[in-house]
Amino acid sequence: MKKIAVVEDDSHLFELLQYTFEREGYLFVGTQLGRPALDLCRQHRPDLIVLDIMLSDVDGLEICRRIRRDRQLRTVPIIFLTARTEEPYRVLGLELGANDYVLKPFSVRELLVRIKIHLRSPADAGDLLVNGPLELDRNRYQVRLNGEAVPLTATEFRLLEHLMSSPGQVFQRSQLLDAVWGRDRAVLERTVDVFIVRLRNKLESDPVSPKFLQSVRGVGYAFRENTH
Repeated sequence: MKKIAVVEDDSHLFELLQYTFEREGYLFVGTQLGRPALDLCRQHRPDLIVLDIMLSDVDGLEICRRIRRDRQLRTVPIIFLTARTEEPYRVLGLELGANDYVLKPFSVRELLVRIKIHLRSPADAGDLLVNGPLELDRNRYQVRLNGEAVPLTATEFRLLEHLMSSPGQVFQRSQLLDAVWGRDRAVLERTVDVFIVRLRNKLESDPVSPKFLQSVRGVGYAFRENTH
């Protein structure tokens, strides 16, 4: 049974999310304050975190930053709840390590769809994708470069998996959004660019001149075949 941690200071919304998640069969843990959020997540090790940005005591962006610095929690998917719609603000959250945004006011159904997307198990368990020194193990949900483990978030893993599954194929940003974030989404096409930059910083010896994740001007991205 999957466990969801909720950090939300609106008491009515907090209670609604608790009722909804428990009705859907999820284990629920939560806090209406930001300060205990990191300790709560360390104690309960949730499979996904729903995090309000505009908290009364600590900014949700700062909580996200702390979670991504924690070895035990850095790969846990984080879905931000926010009423802020400005693109720079949303991009900042993604750069800090968030996986998705749900804009307030939102439908519970939309949030549940996004949660299911981020909790999906890797397809075809046991498959190993190998390209030169880079290995992606779908069964262990693990990526290795030159034999060393590379810590990726759940969204980074799915994006890399999708690209590695079809080496040489050029994907438009909209296609990558559909495949990784789902069709029922609130994220922008620039989100793909943010996550590609994050992957390059983790995988490429020279992110400015990438060997694995290639940009195709005016189209999108492709994973380069037979990289050595």
